[in-house]
Amino acid sequence: MSATAALQAIDSVLIVDDSGVQRSIGAALCRELRIRQIHQAEDGVAALALLDSLPAPPDLLIVDLEMPNMDGPELLAALSARHLRSPVIVASSRESSLRHSVEDMGTALGLRILGSLPKPLTQSGLGTLLQRQPGDAPGAGESGTTAPVDPEELRGAIERDEIVVFYHPQVEIGTCRVRGLEALARWHHPRLGWIAPDAFIPVAEQHGLIHALTLRVMDQSMAQTAQWTRQGLDLSIAVNISPLLLDRSELVQEISDLQRKHNLRAEQVVLEVTESSLLRELAVALGVLTRLRLRGFRLSLDDYGTGFSSMQQLARIPFTELKIDRSFVHGAADRESLQVILRSALDMASELGLETVAEGVESLQDWKLVRQYGCTLAQGWLLAKAMSAGEFEPWLQRMHGHRNELLA
Repeated sequence: MSATAALQAIDSVLIVDDSGVQRSIGAALCRELRIRQIHQAEDGVAALALLDSLPAPPDLLIVDLEMPNMDGPELLAALSARHLRSPVIVASSRESSLRHSVEDMGTALGLRILGSLPKPLTQSGLGTLLQRQPGDAPGAGESGTTAPVDPEELRGAIERDEIVVFYHPQVEIGTCRVRGLEALARWHHPRLGWIAPDAFIPVAEQHGLIHALTLRVMDQSMAQTAQWTRQGLDLSIAVNISPLLLDRSELVQEISDLQRKHNLRAEQVVLEVTESSLLRELAVALGVLTRLRLRGFRLSLDDYGTGFSSMQQLARIPFTELKIDRSFVHGAADRESLQVILRSALDMASELGLETVAEGVESLQDWKLVRQYGCTLAQGWLLAKAMSAGEFEPWLQRMHGHRNELLA
């Protein structure tokens, strides 16, 4: 979304800052950006009182950190308790590491944090953050309702093949060639609409449905990959494996049977596991994964860096790929600590002979950084959101048009 398009959705803003000068600068900037209603508050207490008096929340909040009576972090906690859905920008003259910590805190509280800016604010800085503004309607490939899911409804949806697969492309950074896709389960409920995977996958795990769900996703995604292969597209397909399934020694044969059924090469199938997957029945999980690797399937350590035993798992399991969690990728260009972690992970993977996938590549800055550090593949909203099979080929044509920009 362009800054202009983002601003068309912003009619009102609340600037919270104890400095009258800084509020005036922010207000003048917002007027230049044609934001019609500009509200101001001198601290968190005044901001909450103002919010109580308004007929509707403002479309955007710009929040300072250092204020008397109630500072920025306290205000964010209060806004979270009120379930505020308006996007928030953090502003402060303090060091970037402190601003970024408050960003992370706000996100953890469930707020829609667009980012942080140094003071005084500038039009270019504000415009850049507004391009990150999330859309109001959840896309089928990205999110949806998190309403409670009835296990029996889910069982019926699996049996009737109502769970569909969306595909998230993975692009080779050095050439911009699309190398593969990640298969993601999606459920369109007749009454609730699109249900977020975070809502129904835990239910599947808790009620003994995850095995059937995973095999349906594998069958559907392998069939689609085989169709693309017949059309001349050489693509891999990555499927997430629940920790519960690594307790099943028969999983090896089940995956092999599906691979042969669809006439795919074993190396076209990437099985993604997280660190936590290996903490239940370690001996059984090691046996399953090593047997899969012996049969030619590729193994990816997913969400690298989010657990406590990543390096131990890399030493134990014959992984072929390291998938770096988005929390270490998106925004790393502005955060030195993340750059150190990201570069170290990529260097280590290179020494181990592993391919690397950077998740969460959502800006050109993210792309340039992982390209600079030698990452193999990128996946994220800069390139594409998850999409249906029918949307993939039109997107692929559009992707060719972006190649020069990405390789510049």
